[in-house]
Amino acid sequence: MATETTKQRAARLYEEGNAHRKQQRWADALNAYEQAVALDPDSPAAAARQMLVDIMEFYCKDYYNP
Repeated sequence: MATETTKQRAARLYEEGNAHRKQQRWADALNAYEQAVALDPDSPAAAARQMLVDIMEFYCKDYYNP
């Protein structure tokens, strides 16, 4: 049985992360993206991970300081 190449595995993990993100399973999405980036730093998972982190870290002071 042939094994997947690193880039193919990274692409599969990126798609898996996208599926988790669409189901709002943020931790699973982040884990999949991080694994993909570890395998292929040039993967689109790097940008997807950063966008998800930015969204999760968003803090609007107006909502908490009436």
